[in-house]
Amino acid sequence: MFDIGFLELVLIAVLALLVLGPERLPHAARTAGKWVGKAKRMASNLTEEVDRQLKAEELRERIKDAGDDIKVEEVQKTIREALDRAEDFKHMVNKDISAEQLDIAPVTTPVQAAPSDAENTGKASTLKNS
Repeated sequence: MFDIGFLELVLIAVLALLVLGPERLPHAARTAGKWVGKAKRMASNLTEEVDRQLKAEELRERIKDAGDDIKVEEVQKTIREALDRAEDFKHMVNKDISAEQLDIAPVTTPVQAAPSDAENTGKASTLKNS
């Protein structure tokens, strides 16, 4: 990062010990460590944000290129035309059309007649005779 070697770190530690003294040196070291940690987190957050923005821009370009390939404007124009035609027929859907207006007879379903009791008894007597 700053390209500081071991010898430079020892020299900085000795100078800090002489300037601050043994009582204040641990507190100063903790404070310096907190600042370094905050600086590293900020740098990593900045790097992540730049990476996200680059990926988002790359995705936008891909979408734009794909959109140019399929002619998005033509698709949108076709959809608009279809919607306009649907508007022309909207009045037909909104009308309440009943069967009487169309002169259609009501639909009836044929009912099957149930076998009568006389037929059932005739069959039963036939079975007994056999």
